Amino acid sequence: MTAPLESAASAEGPRPAVVTPSGNGTSRRPTMPTARGGMPRALILLFGAAASVITVAGMMATAWLIGPVFLALIIVIAAHPVQRWLRARGWPIWAASLALLLVVYVGLLALALILAVSVGQLATTLPQYSAQFDALIASVQHTLAGFGIGPTQIQQATQSVSLSSVAGAVGGIVSGVSGTATVIVLILALLLFFIADAATFGKRLESIAAERPHIVSALESFASGTRNYLVVTTVFGFIVAVLDGIALGILGVPLAVLWAVLAFITNYIPNIGFIFGLVPPALLALLTGGWQLLVIVVVVYCVLNLVIQSLIQPRFIGNSVGLSATVTFVTLLFWAWVLGALGALLAIPLTLLAKALLVDIDPQARWADALLRTDAEDPAISAPEPEPEPDPDLDPDPEATTVDEATAGAPGQHRALS
Repeated sequence: MTAPLESAASAEGPRPAVVTPSGNGTSRRPTMPTARGGMPRALILLFGAAASVITVAGMMATAWLIGPVFLALIIVIAAHPVQRWLRARGWPIWAASLALLLVVYVGLLALALILAVSVGQLATTLPQYSAQFDALIASVQHTLAGFGIGPTQIQQATQSVSLSSVAGAVGGIVSGVSGTATVIVLILALLLFFIADAATFGKRLESIAAERPHIVSALESFASGTRNYLVVTTVFGFIVAVLDGIALGILGVPLAVLWAVLAFITNYIPNIGFIFGLVPPALLALLTGGWQLLVIVVVVYCVLNLVIQSLIQPRFIGNSVGLSATVTFVTLLFWAWVLGALGALLAIPLTLLAKALLVDIDPQARWADALLRTDAEDPAISAPEPEPEPDPDLDPDPEATTVDEATAGAPGQHRALS
């Protein structure tokens, strides 16, 4: 008699703490709530926090490897539909893989070439504005003197400001982007293996789906969300880059093509990417046309980039990947801190992968999706589907089948009907 009761009690899950009276009439202290395994929940949370800290520290230590590997994975996921389309047209696996490899290589090498040429042009253009920069510093010193600031303080404030320091700051932003292009070139060999394995990845998922359907569903959701994010970001980035390049060309700001490419790349940084793309052309506009041109460039960038990237694009990204704007911004800061510049560029795909491995893959952790997604309502919950009508070809006498099913458990009643 005790075994069924014990099994029923275990099936009900953990019970809340109960205050029980002691022998002298006083109440005992409630016991700490425990999980199903018997371990206190506070201890589980403590172990989980410690494991998270160790994991993040390990990721920071191996950021030089995680960043390029994940970038290669994202490129293969984005370009995989090309390989699948070629396979559907009857191409053999080796030919479809080779065509995809050529497309990826040509695109990455073209981007690296554009960045290399543009950075070289920047290095030769900035020294030409040394006279304008000296005049600008003199104007700032005169303005500070008009506010009653002494020459000693002015000298201390402006002695560290020079054209070389400004060029170093601008070059640091551009070199960070060009460094990303260098990483892309270094992982071309890794892309080769990823593309070769992508041809048979569908069959691997089919073999996993027989025993672990939730894993396959989570991975497919990650791949689909990543592609949607890349499509939306690339389209809006191209629009912003073209508009910025045209506006800078009309205003006469040098190296408009470089700043357009920089705007396209920084568009992959959610929410604040346009700020990194604004600083170099704004400084160059200050040297070429003074404060007036600087204000015009800032206004144009704010109108184009702030409206498109910070107001319109996040809505499309949120709808395509299912992440709220707050989650997007917080994860941007987190991945930039962990992986650096590549973490900022890949913040959304990295978050989608973490969500797939920690939330979507476990049905018991689906509650966390309510804190991450854009909509408050659960998209998985839908109206109940109507019961299908019986097919007369498969069930010629539905009423007889219903009677048989109703009387199957009553032998005496079945004999009476017969």
